[in-house]
Amino acid sequence: MSGLHMRVLRSALGGLVVMAALIFLPAWTLNYWQGWAFIATFTLCTLLITVYLAKYDPKLLENRMSAGPQAEKETSQKVIMAFAMIAFFALLIFPALDYRFRWSPVPWYISIAGDLFIILSYAGIWLVFRENSYGASTIKVDEGQKVISTGPYALVRHPMYAAAIPMAAGVPLALGSWWGVFGVVPFVAVLALRLLDEERYLHKNLPGYTEYTQKVKYRLLPYIW
Repeated sequence: MSGLHMRVLRSALGGLVVMAALIFLPAWTLNYWQGWAFIATFTLCTLLITVYLAKYDPKLLENRMSAGPQAEKETSQKVIMAFAMIAFFALLIFPALDYRFRWSPVPWYISIAGDLFIILSYAGIWLVFRENSYGASTIKVDEGQKVISTGPYALVRHPMYAAAIPMAAGVPLALGSWWGVFGVVPFVAVLALRLLDEERYLHKNLPGYTEYTQKVKYRLLPYIW
């Protein structure tokens, strides 16, 4: 097993432990089938994406290993990513608390629909990775990087962020919470701040990006924004 594969395995196991803690500690029970179903769905989708990248684009997989506020070079992105992590953690913690105290339970089939939203989100992310080998977790421009304008990038400028929206909506539903869906609002707001700051950086540092934005008008959602 290569060093990269070991790093990926350690990161995956660590992330799984953290995610389980963020769900089951607030719920204060392991008898939480929605939590187990969500973790199984999330883990399986992540595994499939990881295996795909390990086989077809190991360089991108390695670039994806550097993530979070500490990995960003721009101060603005460090701040934005810190808020993004808080927003995502809230999408896990609040629905688990909702389950514990039965504030706004959802029917079982809505939880299943939430898991399907997550699968849909990962399908969109896979399409992005298939099209763009520069889709790192941090905002940067590699030597020789070119503007990608095909596939999902022909529809919106930030298709990976667009793919994250159904996941944000799906997580609280999968975990059995109606009220948790309100957490989508701050999550998408932080996402919008990140992509606007990213566009500022790309206009300055990626040749051809300004021309690309003149052709593809929509940032996140076709015909909306």
